[in-house]
Amino acid sequence: MPPSPSLSRRERQIMDILYKLGRATAAEVLQHLPDPPGYSAVRAMLRILEEKGHIRHEEENLRYVFLPVVTREKARRTAIRHLLETFFEGSVEQAVAALLDGPSAKLSSEELARLGMLIEKARKKGV
Repeated sequence: MPPSPSLSRRERQIMDILYKLGRATAAEVLQHLPDPPGYSAVRAMLRILEEKGHIRHEEENLRYVFLPVVTREKARRTAIRHLLETFFEGSVEQAVAALLDGPSAKLSSEELARLGMLIEKARKKGV
């Protein structure tokens, strides 16, 4: 079963920790969480993430060690696809326009140049 794209804020934080560390116990995840909940809450969230198909565990020295099932890049692509379908009717153009519109879209000349190069690369590929 493919991973469910829907994650809560805490679940995303836990996934970020697991991607950063590569693998971690519940106690290690707890140490890295901002405003951490209790240990049992972290264990419950890890179980939910495992049920959703985002992580798996291995037994190591009588402890569960958790690790991501998919690469961060694949998870990003799945999340972006879900975002596009949910909010932008599958339109990349609408999503980019929304990102570039508004006060939070202050891009440097270098960032605009990189985006221009990505657009040109996509144009050449015929995407």
